Amino acid sequence: MNQPPIPSKMSRYRWVVCALLFFATTINYIDRQILALIKPILDEQLHWTNEQFGEVNGAFQGAYALGLLIFGWFVDRYGTKIGYAVSIAAWSVAAIGHALVYSIGGFLFARVALGLGEGGNFPSAIKAVALWFPKRERATATAIFNSGTNVGAIIAPLMVPPIALALGWHWTFIMAGIAGFIWMCFWLPFYNVPEKIAATNAAELDHIRSDRDDTSRDGEKVSWLSLLSHRQTWAFVLAKALTDPVWWFFLTWLPDFFKKTRHLDIKDSMYMLATIYGLATVLSIFTGWVVSALTRNGWSVTRARKTAMAVSALAVLPILLVKDVGDWTAVLLIGLACAAHQSWSANLFTTASDMFPKRAVASVVGLGGMAGSALGIFFPIMAGRLLDTFTAKNNVSGGYALLFSICAGAYILAFIVQHLLAPKFEQVELKRL
Repeated sequence: MNQPPIPSKMSRYRWVVCALLFFATTINYIDRQILALIKPILDEQLHWTNEQFGEVNGAFQGAYALGLLIFGWFVDRYGTKIGYAVSIAAWSVAAIGHALVYSIGGFLFARVALGLGEGGNFPSAIKAVALWFPKRERATATAIFNSGTNVGAIIAPLMVPPIALALGWHWTFIMAGIAGFIWMCFWLPFYNVPEKIAATNAAELDHIRSDRDDTSRDGEKVSWLSLLSHRQTWAFVLAKALTDPVWWFFLTWLPDFFKKTRHLDIKDSMYMLATIYGLATVLSIFTGWVVSALTRNGWSVTRARKTAMAVSALAVLPILLVKDVGDWTAVLLIGLACAAHQSWSANLFTTASDMFPKRAVASVVGLGGMAGSALGIFFPIMAGRLLDTFTAKNNVSGGYALLFSICAGAYILAFIVQHLLAPKFEQVELKRL
């Protein structure tokens, strides 16, 4: 049956929603990268070891895991508009708070506060996409807003070092916090669920609700225990747990990798870092478009998503060669791996809305994100300890080679586990509370 025509005004509004999510995610990832980028400056002031730096980042991951769990419930209970606003207000205050600390313990406390606040970003964004886009459009919408992770990672190395060198490292955190409050000035007046937008008409609502198997609404209650009884929940949770720490590793350690193994200062490597995340942005949006095109041309959601995720898992493997190639070849290989992660992540996020009704999406994403961050507590600490060991042996390159090997294998394992638990991305029937 042909779908009714969609008014161009409201079609544009759905992309305005996507743009709001994109800018929030961009700010989110700028905030996360600042500490890694100013590490050379803080090394001289704090004299911390790699392991201590890893512990500070592990504390962030632990708080982020808890924040994901809390906000997953909060967003499903109180809605996307309130949930996202509370989250970004909390993390913006925490970002500014970094400017007030001068010790390892102080940074650890500030990172905990930042992690708790940032836990609301992805549960809110994924649920907003589920509310505004039918399943066949969600891969593209998710890829677009999720590309903010890469854009933030591109902007951060180009902006943070110059600001830190010109005004002091404190101002990098202050400006990031201010950006969050500016975003709220657009989110609160412009965003709402489709039913509460005055210009929404029947044709637009019919298009958004064209997935007739899902009639749930924003703000309905959902039980965590009921979600954990389904293997589809575990398919999402375990896939996140195995692959999220890899992305955190890239964000946290790449500036140090270029400095310690290639002897490149942040002023020299910032263009390399920007190139890496630029490649990731373009390629991840392209793969999201491909998945949506495949589903529009008759592929099942399961077939399209699993094909994209399998290709993404394989595309990370060339990172095994990074140790033995030149600087810019290494940039291209790491950029490919980051693009593969973002393609994987966008499709994985979308499987949550494929398999669960809209009222449960934020909770499922929160559970998965919590699992990824929980494992991410230990990975940066392990990475720091391992790098300290290899540095003592005058072989820091060997330490990074081992870490890249772990990253390369994580996606293949995650794909196998997810496929065994969820051979098809079919929606789960949940009892209403």
